[in-house]
Amino acid sequence: MAEPRFGRLLTAMVTPFTPEGELDLPRAQELALRLLDQGTEALVVCGTTGESPTVFYDDKLRLFEAVLEAVNGAAPVIANAGDNCTDDSVEFAQQVVKLGVDAVMAVVPYYNKPPQEGLYRHFGAIANAVDVPVIMYNIPGRSVINLEAATALRLAADFENIVAVKEASSNLTQIASIIDGSPVGFEVLSGNDEDTLPMMGLGATGVISVASHVAGPQLSEMLTAQALGDHTRALKIHLELMPLFKALFMTANPIMVKKALELVGFAVGDCRLPLIPATDAQTAELSRIMQHSGLLA
Repeated sequence: MAEPRFGRLLTAMVTPFTPEGELDLPRAQELALRLLDQGTEALVVCGTTGESPTVFYDDKLRLFEAVLEAVNGAAPVIANAGDNCTDDSVEFAQQVVKLGVDAVMAVVPYYNKPPQEGLYRHFGAIANAVDVPVIMYNIPGRSVINLEAATALRLAADFENIVAVKEASSNLTQIASIIDGSPVGFEVLSGNDEDTLPMMGLGATGVISVASHVAGPQLSEMLTAQALGDHTRALKIHLELMPLFKALFMTANPIMVKKALELVGFAVGDCRLPLIPATDAQTAELSRIMQHSGLLA
């Protein structure tokens, strides 16, 4: 298992909005500090969970600035800078780096379905354009195209600042191939909470989590136990949290995690359209699961 560069528990932070649907930057700062207090070691800002498709570039920059100001160097801040246009991604990543972020994340380009060579050139262009670490994000359920192990390994070998991949394919055979063939220091991070424990068994270093918004201490304990070889303890926590992992994805993320934060008394507003608020039935089911897991009184 590689040593984690940014920690084992990273959180894919939601983006708070006001009742009018505007960015709520003070709440974003409060959330960042709350997450760090509850075990998060690094923040990934304005990724999928942060509703990146409906937050435009200028607002993303304001959000990154606000989180950097709140954290004030206490933990790494990783900015999602990737898009499905390579030129836009390169230009935006360069703007983001000037703010002082610790790393950038870039997703496999979605919708336009590039071949593997296109993915290689896309991530390579971003890596060449910035002087901070780059984390690739493979989520074929949203981007349609899978970043194959051979392509991920080629990028890891050819670009020193491509330091990790967030793997949300749930393809353990592919993930094992990346871990087995990667250069020293390259990390594989789970992109799905429910995959974290089996992936760490293969050598992944940790997770970019959604559930950590409401179960940070438990996840931190699970990751530490697994890393120290206390697999029985880690498995126990994993099984206890599995209903929560499932519940947070009963509909499109981040609808349910925003509702979960509201249930624990830390409202962050609704999602922007085309995402919609959780239904009453979804809220009731989530509340039941969180109470059963000891996350609600």
